[in-house]
Amino acid sequence: MKTILRVIIVALAIMALPHFVAGISVDGIYPALIAAVIFGLLNLVVKPIINIVTLPINVITLGLFGLIVNGLLFWFVGSFVAGFGIATFTAALVGSLILAAVNWIAHLF
Repeated sequence: MKTILRVIIVALAIMALPHFVAGISVDGIYPALIAAVIFGLLNLVVKPIINIVTLPINVITLGLFGLIVNGLLFWFVGSFVAGFGIATFTAALVGSLILAAVNWIAHLF
């Protein structure tokens, strides 16, 4: 139940992103739900592997390269899901930071 609630919260945050970040577009709730599920799966499966591979860069940049990885994964979701688009990498980076903050707040509750 908690997982479904978190996916819905992230989908609502994705629906709100175009109002705060220029360059992100969402056509409706279904593309937002699909994007939330795919982004969650990528963060669960692919991101740990990428973090292990990029560990030396993360150590050198004191973990800031993890933000770049998160932005790249979010940009990939934008290119993969129909009805959800991200125009620039900067928009993807800012959007992923906002989603990370929403995820963190949702995890607290």
